[in-house]
Amino acid sequence: MKKLFKLILNTIPRPLLIRMSYVARPVLAFALKGTTFTDPIDGKSFKMFLPYGYGTQRNNVLSPSTLSLERHRLLWLYLNKETDFFTFPKKVLHFAPEQAFYKLFRNQKNLDYTTTDLFSPLADVKADICNLPFEDNQYDVILCNHVLEHIPNDTKAMQELYRVLKPGGMAILQIPQDLSRVTTFADDTIKDQKERAKIFGQYDHVRIYGRDYFDKLRSIGFKVIEEEYTTKIAPELVEKYCLAKGEIIPVCFK
Repeated sequence: MKKLFKLILNTIPRPLLIRMSYVARPVLAFALKGTTFTDPIDGKSFKMFLPYGYGTQRNNVLSPSTLSLERHRLLWLYLNKETDFFTFPKKVLHFAPEQAFYKLFRNQKNLDYTTTDLFSPLADVKADICNLPFEDNQYDVILCNHVLEHIPNDTKAMQELYRVLKPGGMAILQIPQDLSRVTTFADDTIKDQKERAKIFGQYDHVRIYGRDYFDKLRSIGFKVIEEEYTTKIAPELVEKYCLAKGEIIPVCFK
């Protein structure tokens, strides 16, 4: 039955699967209840997570309860275990707020929490990341995850993030990254959406970041810690939380 359920899930088109997940989340969470995998964000356990991904779907990555992916769960663990994000007063700017975090962060009494995006209905402030309507040195923490790969002028976006971050502040700037690449790859001459999805992972990605991503952030002025956080988590928990081994969190300071 488990194999049949997984086969059915893997044949559902991704956009439909995500819409179903939002609408039927309580039903999915109940149907998949078990002990094999745990979402550390809410502590709920399941016999399997849902598949997710463009093109070839990854198995056991989308949490039925919070709708978190590997990167969300890794970031939550890092913020919870390694920072005072949940305990000390912070002025936070969150770009393209993820469903897995939105209500959780909004309800944190210690956070002065602002969301921003050009299109998201969850955004408090509709804004272009390359031309932010915020004053210099405003925010203690900036969360901008899986955004920069969509931005043609990512240099300008990084400069704006640096500008509005307070001195001593922390920015988490996660991106999809190919760590086997030394240098970032982009090719604006590729126009076909299917071809772009094949090459860049999604049709609306404008580049594939390599390991030079960290040095580009440093060139803007950030002090960057390349936090390979899965190496600090017990291997059995990496499996149980369905994390991506070797993923690096770019932790940036001003």
